[in-house]
Amino acid sequence: MARIAGVNIPTEKCVNIALTYIYGIGPATAEKICATLKIKPSVRVHQLTDDEIFKIREYIDKNFSVEGDKRREVSMNIKRLQDMRCYKGIRHTKKLPVHGQRTKTNARTRKGKAIPVEGKKKVTKQLKGLKNG
Repeated sequence: MARIAGVNIPTEKCVNIALTYIYGIGPATAEKICATLKIKPSVRVHQLTDDEIFKIREYIDKNFSVEGDKRREVSMNIKRLQDMRCYKGIRHTKKLPVHGQRTKTNARTRKGKAIPVEGKKKVTKQLKGLKNG
């Protein structure tokens, strides 16, 4: 089991896919890491030597902000926006979509389960027997 940046990466996956399990490393960054260290992206993690895993670990530690540091950085950026009371900060505070998506329909992931509106009842036709005077 390879452990990089405090994360156990899956051993049966290709290196470039397995690296994306680390928070802060996406597909493009994983490809860049493999290219820089001259590791074939198609090689499985369990086929890597200890030296190659050590090189990956060292390269990530030196060049990238990952896991705890990255999460802290993102949360501090959000907190800064909220403290400034700018539009994006207000949207974060209200737990609404931030990047301009519509909210009349959709946005259920961000807003949560829909709450039914009370007091909207259908009007029944009770005036059948009455004549307009």
